[in-house]
Amino acid sequence: MKKPPSPNLHQSNQKNKNIGQKSGTTTKSNGNYTNKHNPKNDHSTMTYVKSVVKSLFTLILSGKTKTTSATVENDSTRNNKVRGVSSSTDVSSDGSKGSSKWKSSQTSASSSASNSQVGLGNFTFEELYKATGKFSQDNVIGEGAFGIVYKGKLHDGTLVAVKCARKDVQKKHLAEFKNEINTLSKIEHLNLVRWYGYLEHGDDKIIVIEYVNNGTLREHLDGVRGNVLEVGERLDIAIDIAHAITYLHMYTDHPIIHRDIKASNILITDSLRAKVADFGFARLAPDDPNATHISTQVKGTAGYLDPDYMRTRQLTVKSDVYSFGVLLVEMMTGRHPVEPHKPFDERVTIKWAMQLLKQGEAVIAMDTRLRRNSTSNKAVQKVLKLAFQCLAPVRRLRPSMKNCQEVLWEIRKEFRDKVFSRPPPIGPHQGFKLRLRSRMRLRLQLLRMRSLRLLHAQCGCCGVKSF
Repeated sequence: MKKPPSPNLHQSNQKNKNIGQKSGTTTKSNGNYTNKHNPKNDHSTMTYVKSVVKSLFTLILSGKTKTTSATVENDSTRNNKVRGVSSSTDVSSDGSKGSSKWKSSQTSASSSASNSQVGLGNFTFEELYKATGKFSQDNVIGEGAFGIVYKGKLHDGTLVAVKCARKDVQKKHLAEFKNEINTLSKIEHLNLVRWYGYLEHGDDKIIVIEYVNNGTLREHLDGVRGNVLEVGERLDIAIDIAHAITYLHMYTDHPIIHRDIKASNILITDSLRAKVADFGFARLAPDDPNATHISTQVKGTAGYLDPDYMRTRQLTVKSDVYSFGVLLVEMMTGRHPVEPHKPFDERVTIKWAMQLLKQGEAVIAMDTRLRRNSTSNKAVQKVLKLAFQCLAPVRRLRPSMKNCQEVLWEIRKEFRDKVFSRPPPIGPHQGFKLRLRSRMRLRLQLLRMRSLRLLHAQCGCCGVKSF
């Protein structure tokens, strides 16, 4: 007689059976299917599950990688746009359109980058190359010590001036070229040329600025551009220049000294307003608020240079005030600061004009093309008096640019009040019309008198005889 299995043995067999069912394996023994635990099958199952999970994870990662690569590609494309200055990133190339070797300037404020770049431009070298007609000679609008300036038209229709540094003078003038970039990136004013960006392409260094198509102030004073500038228009231009320099001296994050204020650096718009340009010689004022000057090498243009700065090599904002005084004399007389072909006592224009002002003969110094009347003569005399103050040999005696601006405002206001309050002059056509009207009135009066006499003759109420 068989003994019944012990409860422990039964429980153990039942556990094994359950494990076999869970593992999902079946074995055939003596023609019957029974569940049996197999460690090898468990291992293969886990391997399969892991492979499935790994493949899913790989798919997810690949999708993210594509998105990330697209984002990086867009960021790299964005970085290949002209936006700012300072640190540069090299992009390797073999000369093809998509991989040309050029440097896209980025801001020095953040090394992380493209989103914090300075400037308003959004263009590549290829766009500038196309905008200027492959840097065609037909689009050259200027040429200076630093390089050639081209007129360009971007794809959105914006007209720009593309200033390319000469390769052979980069070593000599590279500091001034970079200085202009740094200055332009810090300023924005209605009366200053607008900066769009800076680009390095191989050895080429390019500045892109606003295009002003009506020439320079010097060209207008010489009669090369447009009609003769009248006194009122010259006052407007002088105030625009004073606004721009006052902004540089007082309203920027750090005061800026232009150092090259002259008529050929003043651009004129179609509406005859002024924009100050060319910041190659510009310098920041001292960082120390107690400092009175900067000791630096003398730079500028002959005829406009502050003699105190030349003597001491100490640069201050008053050096710009002196140059502005020379410019005021230049605008009122129409002459260049130095006239080598004039008589000896007239060769230095400011000395000649100031001498006439002291003698009370300022009208003689007026540009010969200006209309002379009491209002214009007074305005010119007052402007020359302001220029006399700006040209003081000692800088502490010169007014500030803000004060110059306020004085010019008063001169222009008085000039306009007198011009618009005065009745307009009678021209030859207007005089003819007035004479014709007076003759017609006389004829009407004679006709009325004749008709009255006829009436009296018919009624016979008085002794007037008809004729």
